[in-house]
Amino acid sequence: MLRNSSQQYGWLSILFHWFSAVIVIGMFALGWWMVDLNYYSPWYTDAPHYHKSVGILLIALTTARIAWKVSQTSPEAIGNKWEKKGAKVAHVLLYLLIFTMFFSGYLISTADNRGIEVFNWFTLGSIGRLFEDQADTAGLVHEYLAYTLIGLASLHALAAFKHHFINNDTTLVRMLTLKQQKEQK
Repeated sequence: MLRNSSQQYGWLSILFHWFSAVIVIGMFALGWWMVDLNYYSPWYTDAPHYHKSVGILLIALTTARIAWKVSQTSPEAIGNKWEKKGAKVAHVLLYLLIFTMFFSGYLISTADNRGIEVFNWFTLGSIGRLFEDQADTAGLVHEYLAYTLIGLASLHALAAFKHHFINNDTTLVRMLTLKQQKEQK
């Protein structure tokens, strides 16, 4: 089942979700590790190159994911009123954080008027330095947004586990499998 239904996510939505989750966690881990690299580390230039390249691909994936999401039926949310509202707000915030992370990372990387090489496939051009201390300011914003994003993603995962283990509903299962679930309220 490619497409979503009112009760189940399709396989493309599931793949978008899990690819995004793995990339966000991997990017956070790589970013956290690479900030302590020194000039003499063999990863000093490679780690940022991979981080930037994957970041560009993540924003492309996220854009495709949102386009797919708005073209699809969404499975009905499960839970009480505040859980449904909280889930909607959390999802919007996750998307906003990913886009803002991209923008701040872009401002860091292009503050010196150089574009971003994406796996040596193509170069994303620079719009140059827009304000004083752009790389430092954007770097600080990028760091705090990264902590916020990983915190919200962790809360999102904990909520899914709560639905699965405490509420005993299909919220988590329908993001893990294509098996059609019984209707729940």
